Amino acid sequence: MARRCDLTGTGVMTGNNVSHAKNRTRRRFLPNLCDVTLASEKLGRSFKLRIAAKALRSVDHIGGLDAFLLKAKDEKLSDKALKIKRELTKSATTEAAAEA
Repeated sequence: MARRCDLTGTGVMTGNNVSHAKNRTRRRFLPNLCDVTLASEKLGRSFKLRIAAKALRSVDHIGGLDAFLLKAKDEKLSDKALKIKRELTKSATTEAAAEA
């Protein structure tokens, strides 16, 4: 399982540990990933995702999973999140067609 956020694409970064004597050794900065279940209001279902804590705050700020996915770029989303986004757009087009 990759250490990558399903919604924002945030992954592992690398850098240096720097001691007081300025000795540098390589290290890894891991994202703060959380296993969460997010509910989609339009689809009426819940989805289990592995996302960063920062992404969870962004989802709350934007207004829920549906709004976040519709606003997000496809390149950053994981395969699972892209599948959810496709379902959302499909349901939105069928609702628009039913109203017309």
